Amino acid sequence: MALRPVMLNVKALDAASVGRFWAEALGWSAYSAGVTTYVGPPGGLVWPDPVHLGIDVVPVPGPRTTAKNRVHIDLATTSAAHRTELVARLKGLGATPAHGGRGAVPWTVLADPEGNEFCVLEPRTIHRDTGPIARVVVDCADPRAMARFWGEAIDWALHEVADEHAVLRSAKGVGPYLVFLRTSGVKTAPDRVHLDLLPHPGDDKEAEVARLRDLGATDLDIGQGDVPWTCLVDPEGHEFCVLAPS
Repeated sequence: MALRPVMLNVKALDAASVGRFWAEALGWSAYSAGVTTYVGPPGGLVWPDPVHLGIDVVPVPGPRTTAKNRVHIDLATTSAAHRTELVARLKGLGATPAHGGRGAVPWTVLADPEGNEFCVLEPRTIHRDTGPIARVVVDCADPRAMARFWGEAIDWALHEVADEHAVLRSAKGVGPYLVFLRTSGVKTAPDRVHLDLLPHPGDDKEAEVARLRDLGATDLDIGQGDVPWTCLVDPEGHEFCVLAPS
């Protein structure tokens, strides 16, 4: 059976601070039982959340490079006034303007306190039921190839495939969209943001990892040592992890 996307892994020098930023930005809660800070919907920790992708902020020793992340979050808004208010509030929390590289656009490009880019979108009907995170956007060279790999890798439904983009979402029709967007840039540094996937209850993690390798994923050694998760890259080099069932 295909894997479930359960959270976004965000690397940070100060995981607690970045976790607090994202919790306040999304109106969620931050939980720091260990070295990482997990950000999820309010009301008590539920993991994996049945609807939303959580954010797990992981401490790392080095700062990010100047290269643009090839994975970023888009935030939903409900009106022009909401977008204006949200942008102002995010700047008050420590977000800074960032360059999106696409000229004049109707959305606002910002960066979190450690420079990870994200967008505040203009109101879109399609995002009215996603929650605060409208989309996770992945820059790529070939959206059709990404659709083939990720459409088999995860249990989300393929909504649209074209030369310029591919779109997936939970087959339940809830939560954010996953968008692969054709871009001209190339990957020059490890991303500070990546997806974490989890097997369904009763599924064998190692069998799932082997299936991903057959689909075109390759192993990634970042010095993680002996850990319960497996680090991989997709056919275009985007990092992701397969977590061990808890």
